Amino acid sequence: MVPILLGTCFIIFVLFNMVAGDPTQLLLGKHATAKQMLELKRELGLDRPFFAQYLDIVKSAFTFDFGRSWSTKQEIIEMIKIGAMPSLTVSIPAFILSTIVSIAVSLIVSFFRGGKLDRIMVFACVAMMSISSLAYILFAQKFLAYELGLFEISGYEPGFPYFIPYILLPVLIWVVLNLGPDVRFYRTIILDEIYQDYVRTARAKGLSEKMILFKHVLKNAMIPIITYVVIQIPFLILGALLIESFFGIPGLGGITLNAINSSDFPVIRAMTVLSAVAYIIFSVITDVLYTLVDPRVRLK
Repeated sequence: MVPILLGTCFIIFVLFNMVAGDPTQLLLGKHATAKQMLELKRELGLDRPFFAQYLDIVKSAFTFDFGRSWSTKQEIIEMIKIGAMPSLTVSIPAFILSTIVSIAVSLIVSFFRGGKLDRIMVFACVAMMSISSLAYILFAQKFLAYELGLFEISGYEPGFPYFIPYILLPVLIWVVLNLGPDVRFYRTIILDEIYQDYVRTARAKGLSEKMILFKHVLKNAMIPIITYVVIQIPFLILGALLIESFFGIPGLGGITLNAINSSDFPVIRAMTVLSAVAYIIFSVITDVLYTLVDPRVRLK
């Protein structure tokens, strides 16, 4: 984990300090003088040696001390703490519901593989994936929220259960957006297991197709399912940029989008480091979880 994290921090350093250009020019504008740019560099600590700036990124990955925002002057870690709860109130229920629905649908279409239901679902999944997420958001806000009044159009009320009416439509859109790719993935790995030798043996012993599918096939397909599910968890932390932006949810997605619009590099860098750390940690957790579902896997 440590070498990967050091390498990731180096890539982040290169992207923000060398590839992205001079941030002082972005902040001051194209008419800024050399003296103004030099003073701002000194104020922001950008005049220090590159190695010292790289160490700051490494330090932030271990301590989560990301400094202050350039635009709001707030402590970035405090901004993250404030924005994390609204993001998680949307992403966690949406993720859980999306995973359960997708696996259930995949098992059903795998049971009727090669039939009309299977072909219709494959066609629907590809069609759903071909439509922009922006179209789903605008359609849902226009017809489901505005015309029919079934949901709140936008906004957020902190505290349980006050936020529930405001997250229903974002959660529904999240589930619909993930249904296509998730069902295709789960269906593929389930069908791969169905054609294995142990399934033919189970059929020869007289086990029912439902028993084979739901008890044996699903259990043996858990390694790729765990990989796919757990590796998505780090991205839940940052929320959904479009959904949070269009529905006025004050989460990390909105904070990141505002930072991009205002060229607030410390905030963008903090979100990048945070997601990298979370991804590395959950990659290790994924490897550990393999031992729980497959006795052939051992930790050494």
